[in-house]
Amino acid sequence: MIIRNAVFESEILTLNLWPETQLNFLYRMDKISHLEPQAVWAQFEEILKVPRPSKKEEKMIDFLMKFAESHNLDAKKDHIGNVLISKPATAGKENVKKVVLQSHIDMVCEKNSETKHDFNNDPIKPFIDGEWVKAEGTTLGADDGIGIAAQMALLIADDIAHGPIECLFTVDEETGLTGAFELKEGFFESRILINLDSEDEGELFIGCAGGVDTLADFQFENDTPSKNAFAFKVSVSGLKGGHSGDEIHKGLGNANKILNRYLWEMARKYDMRLSFIDGGNLRNAIAREAHAVAVVPSQYKEQVRVAFNILFHDVQMELKTTEPGLKMKLESVEVPANVIDQDTQDQLLGALYACPHGVIDMSRDIEGLVETSTNLASVKMNENTIHVTTSQRSSVESSKDDIANMVESVFELAGADVRHSDGYPGWTPNTDSEILKITKDSYVKLFGKEPVVRAIHAGLECGLFLEKYPGMDMISFGPTILGAHSPDERINIETAKMFWDHLLDVLDNIPEA
Repeated sequence: MIIRNAVFESEILTLNLWPETQLNFLYRMDKISHLEPQAVWAQFEEILKVPRPSKKEEKMIDFLMKFAESHNLDAKKDHIGNVLISKPATAGKENVKKVVLQSHIDMVCEKNSETKHDFNNDPIKPFIDGEWVKAEGTTLGADDGIGIAAQMALLIADDIAHGPIECLFTVDEETGLTGAFELKEGFFESRILINLDSEDEGELFIGCAGGVDTLADFQFENDTPSKNAFAFKVSVSGLKGGHSGDEIHKGLGNANKILNRYLWEMARKYDMRLSFIDGGNLRNAIAREAHAVAVVPSQYKEQVRVAFNILFHDVQMELKTTEPGLKMKLESVEVPANVIDQDTQDQLLGALYACPHGVIDMSRDIEGLVETSTNLASVKMNENTIHVTTSQRSSVESSKDDIANMVESVFELAGADVRHSDGYPGWTPNTDSEILKITKDSYVKLFGKEPVVRAIHAGLECGLFLEKYPGMDMISFGPTILGAHSPDERINIETAKMFWDHLLDVLDNIPEA
């Protein structure tokens, strides 16, 4: 096989893979580089080599600055790490209104439990599966790597007509919107912004939900389990997970809720004592996996097994349509040295059971739009504290506060220390937007059908941009990405081409100032 990129070859061979696997991986990567539009997929291939976990984007920032320098483009970065790369207009377009294209450079780092991958150092391993590009056992990072790739392809193109453009790359969108929060007025000049962080081809987004996190801490003391005890580990896996905004309405299972359902029943019926619990990872992802270690008096050994089998069957039946891959496992383990104190255990399990999860309300103004939701994202344990992270979203500010207060009250009643994050604002739709009309007309011209114009339940950075740049005219669109924030993440190849063609036509139709 011809190796087209010597640097990439050396990186792959340092992974200590067997030769057959190396060749297979290189073959898969080569296929991706030949997809259409090649200009975009070539940049996406390069991006996949650069580690970019949220809050650890230094390598990606350096990559973008070097990219700009190597192509003689004006570039700057601010105090938090946001990068702006500018390109002048092509001939005849000098008087066209300036446009800023925006994407975020961090990615959600989720992997299957059996996958060995270091997100701080290892490249993402993509492959083609029919009409989709996926990653091997990890998130792909098309959210928002495909937006970055489109910006980079446009910045180096010499055959695309456009007015003056700015490309804004923000940091830490996924875990705190830090780049958007810290962005200073005047960092860019454009008054038209095209956000490239949407995941549904054929849909134009003109609004988004605001959000806030509600965090609860349970302090516990250690007890010693009884000598005559049966210890077991129970685990939940195989769930799809996904974006807690985009996919909250799909009836997906939450591993934290399923696990806790079993633990709560065992505690009440069989004097179970909890030793360890861990579930979920990210605030904006639906929990895919969870597990716990607990003990019961030995005489209840068979009862807990029977109860497990019954619950597993029940949950399988409840989620047979949405979660066909659900797995639950019960196995005996050595009796742990400690269990958490009885009061804290009862308060924790009761609060996790009572804590709402999922859609709370649908919009009365926009058909099919989730208005308000909440996600029981993660349960983490260290030393003498159990940390519970939840995330609330709503396109109505008062409803966002209401659901956050509801979750707060559940954990306060259980004796936890509760606090809220700073939160972020929503983006109120503007149906009279000039960029909306341009983008909509372009879509009809190119594809012969009307796009769907709507708001999105996920959080976008646009609300924060609007706070700092009042009057900014904004729109968001992108290719189809499914399973974002999970190892099932995949991008549709055909829609990537449609996204690129649409973006170029929109830029070609921006009017003069």
